[in-house]
Amino acid sequence: MVAVMTKTLPPRERRRIAEIFDRFAAASPDPRTELAYASPFTLLVPVVLSAHATDVSVNKATARLYEVADTPAAMIALGEAGLTTLIASIGLFRTKARNVIALSRILMEQYAGEVPLSRAALQALPGVGRKTASVVLNELGVEGAVAVDTHVFRVAHRLKLSAGKTPEQVEADLLGRTPPDRLTRAHHWLILHGRYVCVARKPRCAVCLVADLCPSRELFLGG
Repeated sequence: MVAVMTKTLPPRERRRIAEIFDRFAAASPDPRTELAYASPFTLLVPVVLSAHATDVSVNKATARLYEVADTPAAMIALGEAGLTTLIASIGLFRTKARNVIALSRILMEQYAGEVPLSRAALQALPGVGRKTASVVLNELGVEGAVAVDTHVFRVAHRLKLSAGKTPEQVEADLLGRTPPDRLTRAHHWLILHGRYVCVARKPRCAVCLVADLCPSRELFLGG
């Protein structure tokens, strides 16, 4: 993916962006996903399940699921029908169950039951797209990836970190404009900021760490 390099930005804008991430880092030095996991496999599965579902709902489902199946072999033994029953509270559960069983079979047949930690191999698995792979690789410290969901997309636009019209364009901008030493945690800072502070309808500008650095703040004052 081609990134818009930070050096093309004016020095003042580079300093503003650096300060945004410095403040996020000072407040939360090592943010992590809110999905509960204990291994690469038990991270991959809830990330696959999380599309069109909240982390809270996914954690509730996987807490039950992992009591009986927390490895690819155990997941295959559980079967699609058994898995479907355990994740029925999550949106698109039938399709997700089919994908989790299929990817578990591939992990057993091609990777000795281990999750391959390369982007190409991950994205070749059923139900794993670029965003899912980015979350896994970033969380495990393999790659400084940025997974652009609705929260990241919204925050990136409000903070004028990107004007991209698609998640891919926003991702490219963030990869190019985020200070390199902040890249491994940038995804988490942005998603958590969007989830709890820079929310969609009424952003909580009064408690925002970077309100004075936000070009969009005036739009919400008095709202």
